[in-house]
Amino acid sequence: MLRALLTLIALALPLSAFELPAKSTQCIVGTAKDWNSSNVTLNTYEKRGGKWVKASGPWTGRLGKNGLIWGLGIHPLPKGAKVKSEGDMRAPAGVFHLGGAWGVHPSIQKHPKLYYRQVTTRDLWVEDPKSPSYNKHLVLDHEPSTAWEKKQQMKQNDYPHTLKLFIAHNAAPKISPGQGSAIFFHIWRGGGSKPTAGCTTMEEKKLRELIAWVNPDKQPIYVLLPEAEYQAKKAAWKLP
Repeated sequence: MLRALLTLIALALPLSAFELPAKSTQCIVGTAKDWNSSNVTLNTYEKRGGKWVKASGPWTGRLGKNGLIWGLGIHPLPKGAKVKSEGDMRAPAGVFHLGGAWGVHPSIQKHPKLYYRQVTTRDLWVEDPKSPSYNKHLVLDHEPSTAWEKKQQMKQNDYPHTLKLFIAHNAAPKISPGQGSAIFFHIWRGGGSKPTAGCTTMEEKKLRELIAWVNPDKQPIYVLLPEAEYQAKKAAWKLP
């Protein structure tokens, strides 16, 4: 009977335990003072010989106006945790894969395998929770004509949005309507004097360095947590 009990416990552990993916060898870490802070400290790490080694940082960035809240990524959610919702002005906390990059320039300095799209007037990022394309990038075969299409249009002629890297919060293949969309790393507003609606922002120079560093072959991830939460989960999640 004891052996059977131990077997059941052993089988249950992999289901309940969480740690950073073994194949992810690049990690961006963002830590905030607390859940209500809109300021973040950023560092990057690479795994070498099975150990995390700092690659760059620290540098500063900005988060959502109302701070942070648990997001939908690859991490488990604490029991009863409140989760990000559309328009709550909070940055999603947790562990997230990274997507591609978007910008106004024909090309940027990046790894050959990192997806990059030059944004046109026909590019949409759907933030309408009622749409089946919620939190997805769409390219129209015509210029936006309806009020809905114009509202979903990716930012035009707005410096902070001239370069961005997608943070895969609430992203495909499993997207929950209304739980937050269009979360990116992008250029900060007002030289860092202004918070965001939920994105992580920084000066352009740092963003360009970050995007140039990201290597899709290394399955890069973004860890964003309040400092106390980061320290509490560092050992169990095998954080840098």
